[in-house]
Amino acid sequence: MSEAAAQSPGVTMTERAAKHVAGFLAKRGRGIGLRLGVRTTGCSGMAYKLEYADVAQPEDREFESHGVKILVDPKSLAYLEGTELDFGREGLNEGFKFNNPKEKNRCGCGESFNV
Repeated sequence: MSEAAAQSPGVTMTERAAKHVAGFLAKRGRGIGLRLGVRTTGCSGMAYKLEYADVAQPEDREFESHGVKILVDPKSLAYLEGTELDFGREGLNEGFKFNNPKEKNRCGCGESFNV
């Protein structure tokens, strides 16, 4: 790992998010971690992508938080650098929340963002 990469804040997750991911991977019976990314879409321009990863791709940047591996492609990392992933419940809804310091604003429906 280069010195610049070692100093990079990368992508992290809260302990609550890590426990949720680890529990799901154990129940699923396979997987090495969580893959995060962004895609162009929506009214604000970009949307977060989140999926369970079974294998790492050669170009992936790998981070670890509370014992859970996070994989990010280099293109998405430019938008996700410094992001913390959280998991929570509000009423009957539960899900992941992206705490991204690069996010300038989010659309009214909450599905997309811009930097």
